[in-house]
Amino acid sequence: MINGYYDATGAMVTQFNRLNVISNNLANVNTVGYKQDDIIIGDFERVFSEKRDNLPLENNTKEGAQFLNRALNKVPIVVEEYTDFSIGNMQKTSNPLDVALSEKNRFFAIKTPSGIKLTRAGNFEIDSKGYLVNKDGYQVLDSQNNPIQIDPTSTITIDKNGNIYQKNEQIATFKIVRIDNLKTLKKVGDNLYDYSPQNATIDPKNSTLQGFIEKSNVNPIIQMTNLIQTNRLVEQYQKVMTTFMDDLNKDAIEKLASVRA
Repeated sequence: MINGYYDATGAMVTQFNRLNVISNNLANVNTVGYKQDDIIIGDFERVFSEKRDNLPLENNTKEGAQFLNRALNKVPIVVEEYTDFSIGNMQKTSNPLDVALSEKNRFFAIKTPSGIKLTRAGNFEIDSKGYLVNKDGYQVLDSQNNPIQIDPTSTITIDKNGNIYQKNEQIATFKIVRIDNLKTLKKVGDNLYDYSPQNATIDPKNSTLQGFIEKSNVNPIIQMTNLIQTNRLVEQYQKVMTTFMDDLNKDAIEKLASVRA
Protein backbone atom coordinates (compact mmCIF):
# COMPACT_ATOMS: atom_id res chain seq x y z
CA MET A 1 0.00 0.00 0.00
CA ILE A 2 2.81 2.39 0.88
CA ASN A 3 4.21 2.00 -2.68
CA GLY A 4 0.95 3.40 -4.07
CA TYR A 5 1.33 6.44 -1.84
CA TYR A 6 4.86 7.04 -3.14
CA ASP A 7 3.62 6.61 -6.72
CA ALA A 8 0.95 9.26 -6.25
CA THR A 9 3.45 11.61 -4.56
CA GLY A 10 5.97 11.27 -7.41
CA ALA A 11 3.26 11.82 -10.02
CA MET A 12 2.06 14.97 -8.27
CA VAL A 13 5.61 16.38 -8.10
CA THR A 14 5.91 15.81 -11.86
CA GLN A 15 2.69 17.74 -12.47
CA PHE A 16 3.97 20.58 -10.26
CA ASN A 17 7.02 20.78 -12.55
CA ARG A 18 4.71 20.95 -15.55
CA LEU A 19 2.72 23.73 -13.85
CA ASN A 20 5.91 25.77 -13.47
CA VAL A 21 6.65 25.46 -17.21
CA ILE A 22 3.09 26.36 -18.24
CA SER A 23 2.96 29.33 -15.84
CA ASN A 24 6.22 30.70 -17.23
CA ASN A 25 4.91 30.38 -20.79
CA LEU A 26 1.71 32.25 -19.91
CA ALA A 27 3.71 34.98 -18.16
CA ASN A 28 5.61 35.57 -21.42
CA VAL A 29 2.70 35.61 -23.87
CA ASN A 30 3.46 39.25 -24.72
CA THR A 31 7.27 39.02 -24.53
CA VAL A 32 8.80 39.84 -27.91
CA GLY A 33 10.71 36.91 -29.40
CA TYR A 34 9.98 34.56 -26.50
CA LYS A 35 10.07 30.82 -27.23
CA GLN A 36 7.83 28.55 -25.19
CA ASP A 37 9.11 25.60 -23.18
CA ASP A 38 7.52 22.20 -22.82
CA ILE A 39 8.27 18.88 -21.13
CA ILE A 40 7.99 15.21 -22.06
CA ILE A 41 6.60 12.95 -19.34
CA GLY A 42 7.42 9.23 -19.22
CA ASP A 43 7.43 6.50 -16.59
CA PHE A 44 10.49 5.35 -14.66
CA GLU A 45 10.23 1.71 -15.72
CA ARG A 46 10.23 2.58 -19.43
CA VAL A 47 13.20 4.93 -19.05
CA PHE A 48 15.08 2.26 -17.11
CA SER A 49 14.29 -0.36 -19.77
CA GLU A 50 15.73 1.89 -22.49
CA LYS A 51 18.97 2.44 -20.58
CA ARG A 52 19.50 -0.90 -18.83
CA ASP A 53 21.88 -2.28 -21.50
CA ASN A 54 24.29 0.52 -20.62
CA LEU A 55 24.34 -0.16 -16.87
CA PRO A 56 27.87 -0.44 -15.42
CA LEU A 57 27.49 -4.02 -14.17
CA GLU A 58 30.53 -5.71 -12.66
CA ASN A 59 30.51 -8.77 -14.95
CA ASN A 60 29.97 -6.58 -18.03
CA THR A 61 27.88 -9.30 -19.66
CA LYS A 62 24.92 -8.60 -21.88
CA GLU A 63 22.97 -11.29 -20.02
CA GLY A 64 23.54 -9.54 -16.75
CA ALA A 65 22.47 -6.21 -18.26
CA GLN A 66 19.06 -7.69 -19.10
CA PHE A 67 18.10 -7.78 -15.42
CA LEU A 68 15.05 -5.69 -14.67
CA ASN A 69 13.69 -5.38 -11.16
CA ARG A 70 9.94 -5.81 -11.55
CA ALA A 71 9.46 -3.93 -8.28
CA LEU A 72 10.23 -0.76 -10.25
CA ASN A 73 7.10 1.35 -10.48
CA LYS A 74 5.64 3.37 -13.30
CA VAL A 75 5.73 6.78 -11.63
CA PRO A 76 5.45 9.58 -14.24
CA ILE A 77 8.67 11.59 -14.41
CA VAL A 78 9.97 14.44 -16.55
CA VAL A 79 11.97 12.72 -19.28
CA GLU A 80 12.99 15.86 -21.16
CA GLU A 81 12.45 19.60 -21.09
CA TYR A 82 12.84 21.44 -24.38
CA THR A 83 12.25 24.80 -26.09
CA ASP A 84 9.99 25.21 -29.12
CA PHE A 85 11.88 27.48 -31.53
CA SER A 86 9.10 27.83 -34.09
CA ILE A 87 8.71 31.39 -35.39
CA GLY A 88 6.06 33.56 -33.75
CA ASN A 89 3.72 35.87 -35.65
CA MET A 90 5.34 38.88 -37.30
CA GLN A 91 3.76 42.17 -36.25
CA LYS A 92 4.32 45.31 -38.31
CA THR A 93 5.17 48.32 -36.15
CA SER A 94 6.77 50.71 -38.69
CA ASN A 95 9.27 51.58 -35.95
CA PRO A 96 12.69 51.74 -37.69
CA LEU A 97 14.37 50.35 -34.55
CA ASP A 98 12.21 47.23 -34.54
CA VAL A 99 13.91 44.37 -36.35
CA ALA A 100 12.61 40.80 -36.75
CA LEU A 101 14.54 37.71 -37.84
CA SER A 102 13.01 35.66 -40.66
CA GLU A 103 14.68 32.31 -39.84
CA LYS A 104 14.13 30.42 -36.58
CA ASN A 105 17.82 29.56 -36.16
CA ARG A 106 19.10 33.17 -36.38
CA PHE A 107 19.79 35.35 -33.33
CA PHE A 108 21.05 38.84 -32.46
CA ALA A 109 24.25 39.05 -30.40
CA ILE A 110 23.95 41.10 -27.20
CA LYS A 111 26.73 42.29 -24.87
CA THR A 112 25.85 41.56 -21.23
CA PRO A 113 27.82 41.73 -17.97
CA SER A 114 28.21 37.93 -18.15
CA GLY A 115 29.43 37.87 -21.75
CA ILE A 116 27.88 37.74 -25.20
CA LYS A 117 24.39 36.23 -25.30
CA LEU A 118 21.85 35.64 -28.06
CA THR A 119 18.27 36.83 -28.37
CA ARG A 120 15.37 36.80 -30.82
CA ALA A 121 13.92 40.01 -29.39
CA GLY A 122 14.56 42.82 -31.88
CA ASN A 123 12.62 45.67 -30.24
CA PHE A 124 15.64 47.92 -29.85
CA GLU A 125 16.14 51.43 -28.49
CA ILE A 126 18.85 54.11 -28.51
CA ASP A 127 20.33 54.91 -25.10
CA SER A 128 21.59 58.27 -23.85
CA LYS A 129 25.04 57.65 -25.35
CA GLY A 130 23.67 56.77 -28.79
CA TYR A 131 24.18 53.01 -28.53
CA LEU A 132 21.62 50.56 -29.86
CA VAL A 133 20.37 48.54 -26.88
CA ASN A 134 17.67 46.00 -26.06
CA LYS A 135 14.87 46.58 -23.54
CA ASP A 136 17.19 45.73 -20.64
CA GLY A 137 19.82 48.25 -21.76
CA TYR A 138 22.30 45.68 -23.11
CA GLN A 139 24.26 46.83 -26.17
CA VAL A 140 23.61 45.22 -29.55
CA LEU A 141 26.78 44.05 -31.32
CA ASP A 142 27.89 44.43 -34.92
CA SER A 143 29.73 41.85 -37.03
CA GLN A 144 33.05 42.98 -35.49
CA ASN A 145 31.79 42.47 -31.91
CA ASN A 146 31.57 46.22 -31.36
CA PRO A 147 28.54 48.03 -29.90
CA ILE A 148 26.41 49.65 -32.58
CA GLN A 149 26.25 53.44 -32.24
CA ILE A 150 23.41 55.36 -33.91
CA ASP A 151 22.88 59.06 -34.65
CA PRO A 152 19.42 59.64 -33.11
CA THR A 153 18.87 62.71 -35.32
CA SER A 154 19.24 60.81 -38.59
CA THR A 155 16.96 58.29 -40.30
CA ILE A 156 18.04 54.67 -39.93
CA THR A 157 17.57 52.09 -42.68
CA ILE A 158 18.21 48.35 -42.31
CA ASP A 159 18.28 46.02 -45.32
CA LYS A 160 17.46 42.31 -45.40
CA ASN A 161 21.12 41.37 -44.84
CA GLY A 162 21.39 43.19 -41.52
CA ASN A 163 23.28 46.19 -42.90
CA ILE A 164 22.51 49.50 -41.15
CA TYR A 165 22.54 52.78 -43.08
CA GLN A 166 22.37 56.44 -42.11
CA LYS A 167 22.74 59.38 -44.49
CA ASN A 168 23.13 56.91 -47.36
CA GLU A 169 26.23 55.37 -45.74
CA GLN A 170 26.60 51.95 -44.15
CA ILE A 171 27.54 52.39 -40.51
CA ALA A 172 27.37 48.79 -39.26
CA THR A 173 26.10 45.25 -39.82
CA PHE A 174 24.24 43.31 -37.17
CA LYS A 175 26.05 40.32 -35.78
CA ILE A 176 23.47 37.70 -36.76
CA VAL A 177 24.40 34.28 -35.37
CA ARG A 178 23.10 31.09 -36.99
CA ILE A 179 22.73 28.06 -34.74
CA ASP A 180 22.18 24.87 -36.73
CA ASN A 181 21.67 22.68 -33.65
CA LEU A 182 19.21 24.61 -31.52
CA LYS A 183 19.45 22.04 -28.73
CA THR A 184 22.88 23.47 -27.87
CA LEU A 185 21.29 26.74 -26.71
CA LYS A 186 20.57 27.30 -23.03
CA LYS A 187 18.10 29.83 -21.65
CA VAL A 188 19.70 32.14 -19.09
CA GLY A 189 16.83 34.52 -18.34
CA ASP A 190 15.89 37.98 -19.67
CA ASN A 191 14.92 36.35 -22.98
CA LEU A 192 18.61 35.53 -23.62
CA TYR A 193 20.45 32.36 -24.59
CA ASP A 194 23.92 31.09 -23.83
CA TYR A 195 25.75 29.39 -26.68
CA SER A 196 29.04 27.78 -27.69
CA PRO A 197 30.92 29.72 -30.39
CA GLN A 198 31.99 26.44 -32.04
CA ASN A 199 28.31 25.70 -32.72
CA ALA A 200 27.65 29.14 -34.21
CA THR A 201 28.09 30.75 -37.63
CA ILE A 202 27.89 34.46 -38.45
CA ASP A 203 25.25 34.61 -41.18
CA PRO A 204 23.22 37.82 -41.66
CA LYS A 205 22.18 37.04 -45.26
CA ASN A 206 18.43 37.38 -45.91
CA SER A 207 17.69 37.47 -42.19
CA THR A 208 16.28 40.85 -41.10
CA LEU A 209 12.94 42.64 -41.45
CA GLN A 210 12.95 46.29 -40.43
CA GLY A 211 9.78 47.70 -38.89
CA PHE A 212 8.58 44.32 -37.60
CA ILE A 213 8.75 42.45 -34.32
CA GLU A 214 8.42 38.73 -33.77
CA LYS A 215 5.79 38.03 -31.16
CA SER A 216 5.94 35.19 -28.65
CA ASN A 217 5.13 31.76 -30.09
CA VAL A 218 3.05 30.89 -27.01
CA ASN A 219 -0.54 29.90 -27.81
CA PRO A 220 -2.46 31.14 -24.75
CA ILE A 221 -5.51 28.96 -25.46
CA ILE A 222 -3.45 25.76 -25.55
CA GLN A 223 -1.48 26.80 -22.47
CA MET A 224 -4.66 27.59 -20.52
CA THR A 225 -6.08 24.20 -21.51
CA ASN A 226 -2.87 22.52 -20.32
CA LEU A 227 -3.03 24.53 -17.09
CA ILE A 228 -6.57 23.35 -16.33
CA GLN A 229 -5.69 19.76 -17.19
CA THR A 230 -2.60 19.78 -15.00
CA ASN A 231 -4.44 21.35 -12.06
CA ARG A 232 -7.07 18.62 -12.28
CA LEU A 233 -4.37 15.94 -12.25
CA VAL A 234 -2.80 17.50 -9.17
CA GLU A 235 -6.19 17.46 -7.42
CA GLN A 236 -6.72 13.81 -8.35
CA TYR A 237 -3.30 12.77 -7.05
CA GLN A 238 -3.95 14.72 -3.86
CA LYS A 239 -7.21 12.83 -3.34
CA VAL A 240 -5.40 9.53 -3.90
CA MET A 241 -2.77 10.48 -1.32
CA THR A 242 -5.44 11.47 1.18
CA THR A 243 -7.23 8.14 0.65
CA PHE A 244 -4.00 6.20 1.14
CA MET A 245 -3.26 8.08 4.35
CA ASP A 246 -6.75 7.47 5.69
CA ASP A 247 -6.45 3.75 4.93
CA LEU A 248 -2.96 3.57 6.45
CA ASN A 249 -4.11 5.31 9.63
CA LYS A 250 -7.15 3.03 9.88
CA ASP A 251 -5.00 -0.06 9.34
CA ALA A 252 -2.48 1.10 11.93
CA ILE A 253 -5.19 1.78 14.54
CA GLU A 254 -6.82 -1.61 13.97
CA LYS A 255 -3.51 -3.48 14.26
CA LEU A 256 -2.52 -1.59 17.39
CA ALA A 257 -5.91 -2.28 18.92
CA SER A 258 -5.65 -6.03 18.15
CA VAL A 259 -2.16 -6.21 19.72
CA ARG A 260 -3.36 -4.56 22.92
CA ALA A 261 -6.35 -6.83 23.11
